Amino acid sequence: GKPVCSSLKEIVCLNTERQSPRHGGESVAEVLRAHGIKFVFTLVGGHISPILVACEKLGIRIVDTRHEATAVFAADAVARLSGTVGVAAVTAGPGLTNTVTAVKNAQMAESPLLLIGGAAATLLQGRGALQDIDQMSLFKPLCKFCASVRTVREIVPTVRKALAVAQSGTPGPVFIEFPIDTLYPYHVVEKEFAPKNTPKGLMGKIIAWYLRNHLSNLFAGAWETRDLSPLPVHIPHATEDEVQRCVELVSRAKKPVILLGSQATLPPTPADDVSSGVAFSGLGKVWELWVLRSSCSWMCLFWCIGTVCDFRLSYGRVLNRRSKIIAVNRDRSQLLKNSDMFWKPTVAIQGDAGSFLVRLSKALKGHRCPEEWPRSLKEGDAVKEKANRSKADEKTERHLNPLSVLHRVDELLAEDSIIVADGGDFVGSAAYIMRPRGPLRWLDPGAFGTLGVGGGFALGAKLCRPESEVWIVYGDGSLGYSVAEFDTFTRHKTPVIALVGNDACWSQISREQVPMLGSNVACGLAFTDYHIVADGYGGKGYLTGREDESQLDDIIKKAQKECREGKAILLNVLIGKTNFREGSISV
Repeated sequence: GKPVCSSLKEIVCLNTERQSPRHGGESVAEVLRAHGIKFVFTLVGGHISPILVACEKLGIRIVDTRHEATAVFAADAVARLSGTVGVAAVTAGPGLTNTVTAVKNAQMAESPLLLIGGAAATLLQGRGALQDIDQMSLFKPLCKFCASVRTVREIVPTVRKALAVAQSGTPGPVFIEFPIDTLYPYHVVEKEFAPKNTPKGLMGKIIAWYLRNHLSNLFAGAWETRDLSPLPVHIPHATEDEVQRCVELVSRAKKPVILLGSQATLPPTPADDVSSGVAFSGLGKVWELWVLRSSCSWMCLFWCIGTVCDFRLSYGRVLNRRSKIIAVNRDRSQLLKNSDMFWKPTVAIQGDAGSFLVRLSKALKGHRCPEEWPRSLKEGDAVKEKANRSKADEKTERHLNPLSVLHRVDELLAEDSIIVADGGDFVGSAAYIMRPRGPLRWLDPGAFGTLGVGGGFALGAKLCRPESEVWIVYGDGSLGYSVAEFDTFTRHKTPVIALVGNDACWSQISREQVPMLGSNVACGLAFTDYHIVADGYGGKGYLTGREDESQLDDIIKKAQKECREGKAILLNVLIGKTNFREGSISV
């Protein structure tokens, strides 16, 4: 941004309180508190210590993790579940580069997230300072807004703007870098700027003069009273004409299918209001994708609400070309993705999905689609469920049948449970079998397909919903990314239950690699004692194999009891191979 002072005369006009013990970290904390931020996730570093200390003093909970990516994943989960901006703060250089995957995941998942990064001092950037790299170039392609604070007085307006941008339009991550000299008190920074010896010669005096003026500008006007309140958030909405046109389409539809994406859960409309709004259709629940695929050739109206026609909908190829299609999305590029090839929207609305559905449901009050349509879908659902059950009853060559394990866990899940999905093959099976208990009760990475979200998502979920039972469904491969967060669960008293499907393999890849290319290279793992790792980090681990099959329900119930008592649990379940998802692809 432009500096407030463009000349020495203007700098002199602003007050530089050289004796003040205040520091820039306090300004950051004050803005966050004014915006209702309750948690800051971090992996500590000297560049950002003033922010963390100030936040703690103001009652914002600091939650430190064992990897920077976990801090961002946790902030992502908080953003999804709380309706506020998730916040993560990490140190300069490698601290920030460690977050890149998680920030990209938040961008693709459209999660409003503020990443705070440390940076080298303003005068030392580009001069070989410790951990000094061009951080802005890394994050500009990933974030809606990027800023590098250059003076202390810029902190408050910059943080306010970033938080508003994160939530406006299509939500997403924003990034602010704070050079270390904008965060520490004047007297600390002055010691670093001051010449060690009395400057000699004209050049020495010019340099000393420059440093003094740079320091004065850095702190000029730093502690003047500023507005901390949230800036307006701009959200696009459907017009009355667009809503009315959709009312006409829906009222005539005999076989509607609704696909709701995560945009439908965004503020300002509560997710429960959205789910109530779609109930007027007679469908009640949003069906699994396999039901959608099986019904595409029959449906007459398809609602693509807050989601996108990407690989998950075969780029639109699964949609019946004779169907009327209503598409709603905050992002115009996502709204029309692939519409030049495989599908065409009848009505395309750039607007908020949740408020659109609520308005539509009010306009259609009393309307219900013909009952035979949802009945036929439920019958198809029952047939599929019966087939899944029969697969679960089959004996695997060794260890436990993964489908049986998932069915038994699903039957014992508490009604307030939140399921975090982190893995490939085992998680893919869980998506068919485990039933989310309500809106925002299933968290997965989204379209980026990122492994490693488990520890962070579960941490954020447990902090937002401490009364809920939080389960992480892990593949044994994906567990390796965040098993160290059992230490975080223990230290921060956030007990969760991890269900690890241990088949000693990257099965999602092996499933296709072996028959297509004739080799299992790089896919094999070992039946590792992950339960002992959890014990070492202060949790409680259980190893479960075929010999424990008759006691599996008791083991699950014991895990739930110990979790309620404050222990993070890891169930290391040895599983065999099935052909349940044969033909599924991983690219």
